[in-house]
Amino acid sequence: MRIHATATLAAAAALFATTTAGAETIRLNVSGLVSTHIHHTALERAFFEGLAERTGLDVRVNFNPLDVIGVTMDDTMRMAGDGTFDIVQSTIGSVARDDTFLEGMDLMGVSPTLADLREAVDAFRPALTARAEERLNVKVLAVWPFGQQHVFCKEPISSLTDLRGKRVRSFSRSMSAVLEYVGATPVSMPFAEVYPALQRGVVECAITSITSANSGSWPEITTHVLAIALSNGINAHFMNLDSWNALSPEAQEAFTEAFKEAEDAFWDLTESMYDDAMRCSTGLEPCEHYNRFNMTRVDPSEADLALLAEAVDNVVLDVWANACQPRAECVEIWNATVGAVRGFEMAAN
Repeated sequence: MRIHATATLAAAAALFATTTAGAETIRLNVSGLVSTHIHHTALERAFFEGLAERTGLDVRVNFNPLDVIGVTMDDTMRMAGDGTFDIVQSTIGSVARDDTFLEGMDLMGVSPTLADLREAVDAFRPALTARAEERLNVKVLAVWPFGQQHVFCKEPISSLTDLRGKRVRSFSRSMSAVLEYVGATPVSMPFAEVYPALQRGVVECAITSITSANSGSWPEITTHVLAIALSNGINAHFMNLDSWNALSPEAQEAFTEAFKEAEDAFWDLTESMYDDAMRCSTGLEPCEHYNRFNMTRVDPSEADLALLAEAVDNVVLDVWANACQPRAECVEIWNATVGAVRGFEMAAN
């Protein structure tokens, strides 16, 4: 079912104005990343500020980070679908509440490296694009990761099993399934709320990437990071489908090329910044681009990796398949895409 609203059509009509010379002016209202993601936000802002030059079009962008406009990540997909924003940046694990299918691209434990994730994203993208347009009224513009999702805790931990009995910030259905499997209590909350939640003891641990944790100052109040690759924090830029369809074919082609460049730049940023962010967060040198802290890094043991693999087999795949509707169609698509390239297979029923 596609989302339709009078407001959406009005927003699409308002996307365009005409200059005195008769040239098409494209006006975009854009919701971006949370501003604490310093390097990613800088890249995103620079991209939108340079979009007119990149495309050769008369593009006027009103860009604001998510926290500046007071919107939560959970709402971004709906606000793109109904035309409140023309373009949004969304964390897939958060907006998958609107359609569980989206999370199939990066289920916990399925793609432990960025190379693995690239394969999964490339395989899943056509199905993601079709589903997003049909059910959510949005166009997929770019898909990229924040990087490996690690566990950050306020007290010493040495393994996944040490999470038993602890409250841990989660932001996706499959992440919560793994936490419950190891005996932790998942607490769903957006990134912007995690720092005060750790401060007040609402949660004892939280999951995010090392770059996000450092930029968000989590190492000020957490002491240990379990550097196990749980997932990759997949993100995407979506455009309201009516706004997209209102673009000329030439403008659509120019936007497609520009966002492909942006997607590649985000992948490169994630890959290049991981080591520096980890060194800075754990008191090592050289530390060049992030804040200096003195956390203790804990590398996962073979037992940790085996426990994560066990969780994937026992709960992660089934939790996603049971939540995604219609199940048979979801499972068939996933097995033919992500499952095929990553060596997993979901049960048909």
